[in-house]
Amino acid sequence: MSDDAPVLVERRGRLGVLTLNRPRAINALDHEMVGIITAALETWADEETVGAVLVQGAGERGLCAGGDIVSLYRAATSGDHAAAAAFWRDEYRMNALIAGYPKPYIAFMDGIVLGGGVGVSAHGSVRIVTERTRIGMPETGIGFVPDVGGTRLLARAPGELGTHAALTGDMLSGADAIALGLADHWVPADRLPALAAALESADPGEAVAAVAQEPPASALAASSWIDAAYAGEDLAAILVRLAAGGDDARRAAGVLALRSPLALAITLRSVRLAAAEADLAQALRREYRVSMHMLGEPDFAEGVRAQVIDKDRTPHWHPVDVADVDPAAIDAAFAE
Repeated sequence: MSDDAPVLVERRGRLGVLTLNRPRAINALDHEMVGIITAALETWADEETVGAVLVQGAGERGLCAGGDIVSLYRAATSGDHAAAAAFWRDEYRMNALIAGYPKPYIAFMDGIVLGGGVGVSAHGSVRIVTERTRIGMPETGIGFVPDVGGTRLLARAPGELGTHAALTGDMLSGADAIALGLADHWVPADRLPALAAALESADPGEAVAAVAQEPPASALAASSWIDAAYAGEDLAAILVRLAAGGDDARRAAGVLALRSPLALAITLRSVRLAAAEADLAQALRREYRVSMHMLGEPDFAEGVRAQVIDKDRTPHWHPVDVADVDPAAIDAAFAE
């Protein structure tokens, strides 16, 4: 495979290596990359000489900055949703494939890991973070909702930590990711090359154990105010409790004031539904319905315009206030 391919597919000993290879875009996922990853995983699943799979990102900035939202923006503004539907269909199938993979699936979650990057890593069986990890699902800031199975991952976090992460889109440290159940092991970034080399022949568990260290304390997990503040299904009540809380709670309230009210309301319901769903497949089917719905809402195109296209950071949401979100608009996002 050419060195300029968007995903480098290699065999190193008994290790299959997938390197996301768009470093200038922090390895953002597009449809072609999803196809390459899926094909390699399906091939290696049946090859006895492949004992494990490693996914990593090219460059120094991170594993993956999420999906190619510029392409999705074009789909939203043109009204031609077929390409977006095909992308999400194949991406979510890839997420399910990773979650049920029959061999150790090792993810180096070093640097930036956002949105679709969570989907390509946090469903794996051996998830490694470092002191450079910054992981998040910032979709509410672009008028969208966490997907790629992210609502299920966050719904299974202790207490309401996942609700806080889903609504605010805050960046999490490697230690936070472990505390929320998004990762398993903390390894210094400068030990990753040696670990990758060891994985070519060693048992993955033994190789990781040889370099893993006790993670630092998670600041987020120590935030005792979160559970009470984010309890329940009433978004307006959550905002009131945050505004009446301490400094950290008020900061969260300020963050949510900048997010799309409609996206916040739909995200909250998504996380609550995910907590009761039977498996990842059910969550992904729901997320697919929600994603396709959000593509047609004005907040998604407006959020991407403000954050990525024009970069004026001043999105004009519809509606502008949580109190004005129509319950019927929330229901519509989950319709079959």
